[in-house]
Amino acid sequence: MRKNKWRLKNCEKIIAVVLLMTFLKFPMYAEPQTEQLPNSSENETKRYSDLEVRELIDEISEAALEAIEQAAGEAAKAAVLSVLEREALALREAEQWRIQADINALAVKEAKKQGVKNTIIAALIGIVGGFFVGFAIHK
Repeated sequence: MRKNKWRLKNCEKIIAVVLLMTFLKFPMYAEPQTEQLPNSSENETKRYSDLEVRELIDEISEAALEAIEQAAGEAAKAAVLSVLEREALALREAEQWRIQADINALAVKEAKKQGVKNTIIAALIGIVGGFFVGFAIHK
């Protein structure tokens, strides 16, 4: 019984430490920065010349056009892959239907052969039976 009390006291200490630690404020190190760092000279604003502004606009426009072209290329690839996937699915389904039709055709052929065989056997039985009945009557 005494051993259990010591174990419980250790658990109580651990729980107390954990609860106290939750109330303390620890800095969060893994969070990304959400605020922009202030410049060394916040009061000063940088002035761009018209040439620099045009160059920046040209660079941004060129980057945007490249991104648009790349996105259009990716969209075209996705569309082609989608069409190919649907086409492959349709071909698989058509192949399954063709196989099923071949199986059904074979079954019909076998049924016809069996029907012809049964007809011939029935005709032979009828002829032989008629022959015996006729022979029995003439005696």
